[in-house]
Amino acid sequence: SHERICQYIAKESGSLVVSVGYRLAPEHKYPAAYEDCLNATQHFLQHLEHYGVDPARVIVCGDSAGGNLAAAVSQTLAGRSDLPRLRAQILIYPGLQALDFNLPSYQQNRGVPLLFRERAVFCALHYVQGDASNLEEVLEGSH
Repeated sequence: SHERICQYIAKESGSLVVSVGYRLAPEHKYPAAYEDCLNATQHFLQHLEHYGVDPARVIVCGDSAGGNLAAAVSQTLAGRSDLPRLRAQILIYPGLQALDFNLPSYQQNRGVPLLFRERAVFCALHYVQGDASNLEEVLEGSH
């Protein structure tokens, strides 16, 4: 889904862009997507010389759920001394907070297309548990 934008970024920035095709929910519940992204990033960092990449210039990026995954991978790798350090993370409208859907940002943007508040909760529940059976409880904050 992101091939064209990755090609554009690579061309315009003169960079190598690696895009991870991670497993998606609801078929693959958490932590499948996280494990795919972490494994791909670790593999890439272990083989930078093969790709001709400067170890001091590696950045992870993601949007929406991918922004969540980029942040999680960055946090996991932050304390590793056996791999090159990530230079930065770019998080584009990341899903970083999924416990309280009644915070001001969720209330203010509850009706903003494409990801309405109810849809965000629905997707988050499918990602974490494979179904949305307790959707109303989560929306009410009684989970």
